[in-house]
Amino acid sequence: MIRVEGLVKKYNSITAVDGIDFNVEKGSFFGFLGPNGAGKTTTIGILCTLLKPTYGSAFVNGFNCYKEPKKVRSSIGLVFQEYTLDNELTAYENLMFHCYLYGMRKSTAVKRIDEILSVVELNDRKDDIVKKFSGGMKRRLEIARGLLHRPQVLFLDEPTLGLDPQTRIHIWDFINRLRMGENITVFLTTHYMDEAEGCDSVAIIDKGSIISFGSPDELKKELKGDTIYLKTADDSKARTVIQERFGITVNTIDTGLAIQVEGGEKFLPHLFNGFPVEIVSVNLKRPSLNDVFVSLTGREIREDGPGDTRVRRGGR
Repeated sequence: MIRVEGLVKKYNSITAVDGIDFNVEKGSFFGFLGPNGAGKTTTIGILCTLLKPTYGSAFVNGFNCYKEPKKVRSSIGLVFQEYTLDNELTAYENLMFHCYLYGMRKSTAVKRIDEILSVVELNDRKDDIVKKFSGGMKRRLEIARGLLHRPQVLFLDEPTLGLDPQTRIHIWDFINRLRMGENITVFLTTHYMDEAEGCDSVAIIDKGSIISFGSPDELKKELKGDTIYLKTADDSKARTVIQERFGITVNTIDTGLAIQVEGGEKFLPHLFNGFPVEIVSVNLKRPSLNDVFVSLTGREIREDGPGDTRVRRGGR
């Protein structure tokens, strides 16, 4: 559904995207992750026909993003992290305006709006002014608008940013229902790693290059080893015993000891066997997608502050 080949985007002496390649299968859930300034927003801008590539090519639904922009635009839905609804219009009027932009017949638009409002559970609020909506309701309406013209690909740029945890869960429940029901390909950028964990495949981009690609499980396997967090009655003695007995490094942390081993479940019985110090608590933690991200990029995904939105203003 999405094919990117040797994609390059330069801004004078700055290379924002540096020869990337990746494919996204039809009906799949794809995560595109990277620190701010890594090139992900620029890449999305090219895929959505908002930016022209310097070199290389990008295809969406079989159409060239540079040479066939109108066909690409008819194939995609967009939900940006900023709200782009008209607060002075009703929910229904916002959706009808979108239908006009896509040249839908009024009879088709009315039917489709009723269908999509029912899906996002906003039928009873369709005649309310949008400025009276909660953040979660606005986000549902944004997603409904992105789906009105039945796109093949739905681009979600941090769709739950700023929403409370309960609303985030609700939003994802209905996104997943829509994705499964209509076989939509979802292209996601997010700062919430738990959302990316649900992707079929993930690409991590940094400094304009894709540095890792695969399913979340495949990426996590790149970080060999589990971490065991141990609290004992005498952490200093326990640390010495473990290092001497197993020949491994044990780190002292605020909550006790941290031990990195391969195959944590198999290691624990050996650790407990005849251990001379009372064990207060133990916790086994396997690598997370966030651990992979930090290992590859050297920083947390939100470390640089708010996301880069310049592509919508004609810049990087």
